[in-house]
Amino acid sequence: MEQERQIPAARLAPALEALGLEFLADFLGVEVARHPENLGAWIELGHVYTRAKRYEEGLAVDQELVRRVPKDSTVRYNLACSLALLGRKEEALDTLEEAVALGYEDPEHLMADDDLASLRGEARFRGIVRQLSR
Repeated sequence: MEQERQIPAARLAPALEALGLEFLADFLGVEVARHPENLGAWIELGHVYTRAKRYEEGLAVDQELVRRVPKDSTVRYNLACSLALLGRKEEALDTLEEAVALGYEDPEHLMADDDLASLRGEARFRGIVRQLSR
């Protein structure tokens, strides 16, 4: 009877991870509300929203970060990822091109990043990768 009440670890781990992500999202949300100048907290909040599959909220964070640091290539890259996750391919590709123009230069990461999986079949995406691989 004792074994019947045990939750298998395979089912428990995802539930605990989801709870942890929700805690982090709440914590970081309070941090950015109290200290909006804390760019590190904004960046981490965007990552947490993405990991929690809260893509619209992640997009809002990435848009705010681009507003705050418009010339940062990594911030622009993260915005492209959020757009891609939401199926907004043309905007994602435009934004990815902007990231490259601002100095983003890691074609291997582009090809490995699951957030950009929806773009891999696009000719423009392949062109960006080729451009970075030169």
